[in-house]
Amino acid sequence: MDKTQLRQHFRTVLLGMSPEDRAERSRKICRNLIDTEQFAKVGTVMTYLSLPHEVDTSEVILCAWQNGKTVAAPKISWQQRHMIPVEIKTLETGFLTEVAGLRNPVKGAPVPFEEIGMVITPGLGFDKSGNRLGRGSSYYDRFFANDGLKAVRCGLAFAEQVVDQIAVAKHDVPVDMLVTDETVMYFNSAKS
Repeated sequence: MDKTQLRQHFRTVLLGMSPEDRAERSRKICRNLIDTEQFAKVGTVMTYLSLPHEVDTSEVILCAWQNGKTVAAPKISWQQRHMIPVEIKTLETGFLTEVAGLRNPVKGAPVPFEEIGMVITPGLGFDKSGNRLGRGSSYYDRFFANDGLKAVRCGLAFAEQVVDQIAVAKHDVPVDMLVTDETVMYFNSAKS
């Protein structure tokens, strides 16, 4: 399947999940991530703010705060087509709901790239080599290209979002690890 067909396939899979199943499996994915050495040792975590059909990152965010970690979320600049990591201290207020239901932080101190230890990355799908299929706008690929960013790139996905192979372009940046409700996969031994 090409990327367009794969995106449609993954959207169908995600939309076919019941809210209860999605919530239960999201909690399992979050617990699998929280139990990793990579998550335990970082002081600053950047994570996406979940759309309704994505893996819900709330439990990871709450756990990070409980353990004294700084939590950053991407603030999207639609005009400049890039993301700025900004610190968030609550999930309740301070967000605008924008394109396709995306929550965008209104304010928050920018977090230097060098301080981010892990970037929790969304994706419509991933393959068994760590390649990621996003929505096609390349925000994360451009973000990962920043020289100062040395963070572990961690994908979160339901098991059905993992396929054997995804076609990649030159600018596509893979993740270093992928956490699902069934397993944790590592792709880049230098980051483990």
